[in-house]
Amino acid sequence: MEICIVGAGYVGLTTAVCFAEMGNEVKIIDIDKEKIEKIKSGIAPIYEEGLQKLMEKNLDRIEATTSYSIEENIIFICVGTPSLPDGKINLKYVLDAAENVAKNMKEESIIVIKSTIFPGTTQKIVKPLIEKYGKKFSIAMNPEFLREGKAIYDFMNPDRIVIGIEDGKAENVLRKLYEPIKAPIIITTPTEAEMIKYASNALLATKISFANEIGNLCKILGIDVYKVMKGVGMDHRISPYFLDAGIGFGGSCFPKDLKALYVGSKELGYEMDLIKAVLELNDKQPLQVIKILEKYMDVNGKNIAVLGLAFKANTDDVRESRSIPIIEKLMEKGAIIKAYDPMAMENMKKFFPRIIYCKSVAEALENADACLILTDWKEFEKLDFSKMRNKLVIEGRKVLKSREGIIYEGVCW
Repeated sequence: MEICIVGAGYVGLTTAVCFAEMGNEVKIIDIDKEKIEKIKSGIAPIYEEGLQKLMEKNLDRIEATTSYSIEENIIFICVGTPSLPDGKINLKYVLDAAENVAKNMKEESIIVIKSTIFPGTTQKIVKPLIEKYGKKFSIAMNPEFLREGKAIYDFMNPDRIVIGIEDGKAENVLRKLYEPIKAPIIITTPTEAEMIKYASNALLATKISFANEIGNLCKILGIDVYKVMKGVGMDHRISPYFLDAGIGFGGSCFPKDLKALYVGSKELGYEMDLIKAVLELNDKQPLQVIKILEKYMDVNGKNIAVLGLAFKANTDDVRESRSIPIIEKLMEKGAIIKAYDPMAMENMKKFFPRIIYCKSVAEALENADACLILTDWKEFEKLDFSKMRNKLVIEGRKVLKSREGIIYEGVCW
């Protein structure tokens, strides 16, 4: 099949490369010229495990352009929906993309929204905008469930494929497109598909905040929350996933989606108290690290090694990373921060250009008065703390294999 993908970010590029791997001809449209030039040259403009290799393999089936010259009949809109200051999502990029598609698409096209948008947006806002251009088309909502760092695997091996449609034509074409992927397909309305995405992320985030709430009590009781949650997660009704306590959730999805769900529901006259509580706890959780640190020292003028800046391992993404509020608080209190992350330092420089960025773990730890481990990178499992001035290590993610010769604290254990 011939497919057009609008948006070359994490979702768009992963979708494009995976569809190409499945034997389809794919055109990627993005307004970012630099991104498009990189794709044309066979260079992935973002880091995602396995993406570069898969893109190189399928480059002959991938076209990249900044021009909305659309010959394809299947068009996926995969642009970002960032948060506005009030928590609502910014629909500008989705609406701009939809309008450009409407102007340039062929008759009888199928437009598929993959961007995460509040329930009702596809039918009440996007569809009427496209209808203004007088062409016949079908519209569908096909949410993504991709984990950063595992996006290629998740696309090819999904738990389910959700397709929200209004007519049989869109359903038949999308079933055919996804035929090579062996996963159950659930057919819904577009609004139900939008809600499935929001409800899924909200439940996963709730599990994380629940584990952290239990973890904070475990810390007071002097017991290991990981052993507790292992016992809890063995119950098949609960499952062990997303029960790792720590400093909270970050990234481009959970915080944004929960804020949008809370604000959107409030506008409809219903306040989601549980979602509000999950967000509030997530905002407070990283600061538990500062409380523990201050039991041992006044941080003013102290060298604090911060290991891990990405919101999770195996990505360079720092959006809503839990290291950000920790670094902000340390700076406010006069600490000298020496940071290291194997992938995310360039991105973090946009937030904190003045902190010290180190080329290695060893450089960050040298003469440090304390070490904070904030991302669960594999290379942090075994560390040499011998060059630290004061061997205090506080973990926000449980990753260290050995605690010998150090003063150790975990945020929830």
